[in-house]
Amino acid sequence: MKKSTFKLLACGLFFTTFALTTSCSSDDNKNETPVNPETEGRWITLAGALMQTEPGDGNGGTKVFSVSKENAKDPNFSINVYDNGSPVQSSRTARLQSSVDGSTLFNITYTGANGGEFMTYKVNGAANFAQSGTTVNISQYAGTSPRWVKLFDGDKTGVAVNVTTPVIVTNADKSYKHTRGTATVLSLNMQQTLISAFKQYEIALSAQEEAQGHHIFRLDAPTLNKAGNKLIIGTWMRKTNPATGQNEATFDRLGSKSVVVDYPSLENPQVITSTVTFGDTSGYRSFNSFVGTDGNIYQATQRDTKNGSYILRINQSNQYDNAYAFSLDTALGVKGSYIDAWRYAGNGIAYAVYTHNDTNGQGFVARIDLNAKTAKKVDGIAYDADLDFGQYQGFVVDGNDLYIAVTPVGKDGNLYIIDIPTGAVAKGAKLINKPGNHYIGVF
Repeated sequence: MKKSTFKLLACGLFFTTFALTTSCSSDDNKNETPVNPETEGRWITLAGALMQTEPGDGNGGTKVFSVSKENAKDPNFSINVYDNGSPVQSSRTARLQSSVDGSTLFNITYTGANGGEFMTYKVNGAANFAQSGTTVNISQYAGTSPRWVKLFDGDKTGVAVNVTTPVIVTNADKSYKHTRGTATVLSLNMQQTLISAFKQYEIALSAQEEAQGHHIFRLDAPTLNKAGNKLIIGTWMRKTNPATGQNEATFDRLGSKSVVVDYPSLENPQVITSTVTFGDTSGYRSFNSFVGTDGNIYQATQRDTKNGSYILRINQSNQYDNAYAFSLDTALGVKGSYIDAWRYAGNGIAYAVYTHNDTNGQGFVARIDLNAKTAKKVDGIAYDADLDFGQYQGFVVDGNDLYIAVTPVGKDGNLYIIDIPTGAVAKGAKLINKPGNHYIGVF
């Protein structure tokens, strides 16, 4: 697409329109106003997941290493997180977040003896990460394997969510009634390292849906709305066979669902349903919803084997906008697309790592225009049959630059830096790999 398409800020139209059809003169291309805040001297932290038993399983722990932006952008510079990096506390793949300015990593230990323990790391360059002396363990509320993300509220708050193993409840005559687990929603004060609030409740679907066996299996990827008064939490749905009590491997889905709770009280859970598509909205290891420049929330879907991934829109009334239908299959001209992770980059532009049918799980990168509802595979990246983004977590957005780590399992790769307004791709530092390992993000 033309560079001028995305120059809303440079044209002074940021507060008057969100349409991506306005253009300006190309004379100021080199001086375009950044679409996002830019941090001078920001550290760029690479995270690598170690193999445990199978190549690419990422269950052997996580190591991190940080470099300057100048080194990150230098294709002649090499980064070896496995030989030179520092481990972060996690029995399996760490689920990391970073501050906007890159100066701090946030981590909740995933499984193991310290599962559920929240800590921070001060980023000091190279393998120098100073762990906070203060920690807080949330496992008694959210289990030892909580799903969590930070909110986009100035790095103040993280939200962890969990659902206990759903159990079958029967009627007095022993007939099937419903399947439910107990949900936990917990907010963390990341500045003071303490629990701000938590609530626990069963989240019911409609009586008809529950009688058919539908239930929430997992919660994930909470997002704070523009007004700052609601959290929208993604769901992973499952279905019990009422006659046998067994989970059904395949079933007719009900539409994509999210849970909306009041914020900051975390009370009053309500289920909202999209009629556009039927995938889950929980994501996997990363953010799955973002507040767009227009104030609406954009949310990806997964695990819809019939229709592939969609991006849904939740309006500022905290309801699905069923008039907005964006099929990634249609936009890319593929079948069975699956968004592993994605990142909103400003002015309606986003980038996603994805796979689709007939690729044997190989990953690709797409540039997405949420306003035009178009997508295109990003050229200029060295794709490989062993490139798997299934555990990918982190993108860095800094000014006009989006940083992404691309390494096939067990093979060297590179950082890539994408210019957000133009889509131009530049190869950055070389990422040195180890057999069975892969880089899972930039922070």
